[in-house]
Amino acid sequence: MSTVIAAVAVAALVAVLVLLHRERTQRRRATGLLGTAQELRRRYDALQTVTREGVLVQSADGRVLDLSDRAAAILGVGRADAVGRRVAELPLALVDERGLAVSPVSALGLRGEDAEPLVVGVVRPGHDERPRLVRVAAQLVAEGAGAPPTVLTTLVDVTVRREVEVALSRSETQFRVAMENAPIGMALVDLDWRVTEANVALAELLGTHAAALRGYRVDELTAPEDRAAQRQQLDRLLGGEQHRFSLEMRCRRADGHLVWVVLDAALVREPDGRPDHVVVQVRDATESRLQAEMLTHRAMHDPLTGLANRTLLQEVLQAALEQPGAVDRTAVLACDLDGFKEINDRYGHATGDELLVHVAGVLRAATGTSGTVARLGGDEFVVVVQEQDAAKAVFEVANQIHAGLREPLRVGRRRTPVAASVGVALADVALVEAGAPTLLAAADTALYRAKASGRGRTEVYDPSMGLSTATTLHRELVRAVEEDQLVVHYQPIVDLSDGHVVGYEALVRWQHPYRGLLLPGAFLPHAQEAGVSVLLGQLVATRVVEHLARTTDDGRWVSVNVSADQLGDGELATRLLAELSRHRVAPGRLVLELTESSLVASGTRIRHELTQLSAAGVPILLDDFGTGVSPLSYLRDLPVAGVKLDMSFTSGIPHDPTAGKVVRALGALARELAMVTIAEGIEHEEQATHLRRSGWRYGQGWLYGAAQPPV
Repeated sequence: MSTVIAAVAVAALVAVLVLLHRERTQRRRATGLLGTAQELRRRYDALQTVTREGVLVQSADGRVLDLSDRAAAILGVGRADAVGRRVAELPLALVDERGLAVSPVSALGLRGEDAEPLVVGVVRPGHDERPRLVRVAAQLVAEGAGAPPTVLTTLVDVTVRREVEVALSRSETQFRVAMENAPIGMALVDLDWRVTEANVALAELLGTHAAALRGYRVDELTAPEDRAAQRQQLDRLLGGEQHRFSLEMRCRRADGHLVWVVLDAALVREPDGRPDHVVVQVRDATESRLQAEMLTHRAMHDPLTGLANRTLLQEVLQAALEQPGAVDRTAVLACDLDGFKEINDRYGHATGDELLVHVAGVLRAATGTSGTVARLGGDEFVVVVQEQDAAKAVFEVANQIHAGLREPLRVGRRRTPVAASVGVALADVALVEAGAPTLLAAADTALYRAKASGRGRTEVYDPSMGLSTATTLHRELVRAVEEDQLVVHYQPIVDLSDGHVVGYEALVRWQHPYRGLLLPGAFLPHAQEAGVSVLLGQLVATRVVEHLARTTDDGRWVSVNVSADQLGDGELATRLLAELSRHRVAPGRLVLELTESSLVASGTRIRHELTQLSAAGVPILLDDFGTGVSPLSYLRDLPVAGVKLDMSFTSGIPHDPTAGKVVRALGALARELAMVTIAEGIEHEEQATHLRRSGWRYGQGWLYGAAQPPV
């Protein structure tokens, strides 16, 4: 019996020990689970502090089980107040993207397994502000051990992202609209220089459709001659040497014609600095290019006859002399009309111009393709002959000129005889080495011999004649001043309101013993080099003062052209004031005209001379107004009484609207400063009318008479 009892006791003890061990094991397990849960909670809370997403945990019946701080901030509710309450009871005001109210239960709850995230606006009650945009996504989370499932809702504030997306969308829309409606051609080009987008303006410029341009490389649309320059600029752009470039080039239209354009390209980079694409603008430059070519042509050609001018002639001749075999292949022919001044004076400048145009045609026909014909000014022409046997060709040209001029020119009912003297210079080794000016001087020397030998003939230069070089011309100018070969002619200045003469402009001429009457352009540029500029100015001023003294009864003024160089040493001003005092010429009758270009480098000495003359009753006019570097500063700083509009503006009206605007603007400026306004170069009544209506008071030009000797 006792053995049984002992066995039972032992069994009971074992059972107790087993139970105690199991209890201790369960307690340790529970403690571990509690620690794990606490650690997970800490990690969960830490994760919620750094994540952009807020988390809402709710039961299947819509009761809030947990709410992260981020979710509470997004929804604008307190976390402690929300946990344990139903979602429907939360103080939330939600709206959809259309601004309509949305139930919190439907917005934050489970909407289906495949439902897309929903964007709602959270509105704070009592606040007049834009809703906070929140992206909501909910999913069902199954619990273990038969526990009911929960709903996990994530909340992300996308307000800033949406604003950025809207701004980007708006910017892209604005760019698209601007590009599509831009008046100039635009295109987006990838890094392979291939068009990805093009607007209507570019398509119209190239004579095609915008869709047809996509996929084309820009260089495929470019003239072959311009592709190398374009490739070079693009390589520099993609290589980081430049951020943009501008290139004038030619594009080939769909119809095969070429059009001049200006291509501006700018590189667009990724945020990390990598090249992404290129924005290209293409402007039609055909008109500006044509204008530039016209200006270049005008700069190199005589406006009356269309022949080459002195500048182009020098370039052509120098280039010919630099070619191999120039001695045998080059000759120069100088041609001067006989009696041109008499024709001009008798029949007028219109007839003279018609005669010059006729002679230009004769010279063109005589020369053919053998060389270049140029007009140097007045009735002076030069032909540069370039042929295998230039000596033979130049005499054939000379004979053709004389033959072509034998037939009198018919002007109206008149038949005007024309003749010319011709000088020929054949290139030899010495002349070629001396250059173009020397060869021209040789032909000019032969021309003088032809005129001195009876005119209407051809003479050939030989070294025994001497050379009419620039030095010779300088000596002749000095002799002309000493021997009284310089004469003064007077061109009338009229009141544009009624046409009556109010004054004259004094214009110097050179009565050359062999070349006849020379206009200022033929010798004034050499006066400074010859050292007679000041002496020439004094001579003209003295002649004008004497003329004014003889015509004291008409009360008209006479203007004299002077330069800053002539005034610089004070001799001209002193001479003028002395002559005016000696002849008792009334103040205001002698007027000085200064060109803007001569004042560019003028100093205080010039300003002092002008102030002295103005105080003595000699008004100062600013000549060639509108063509200088800084006319406004001259009007402000110098004692200027009036301005003369440059004839380049007059010639453009009334057909050139830009010239008309400039004329009105300059006239308004001068009138605002209470200055006398004179327009020169008036040839037609239309010009006079337009100038008068634009506020210009006085005018001069061939319409009112050419410069004539004093009566």
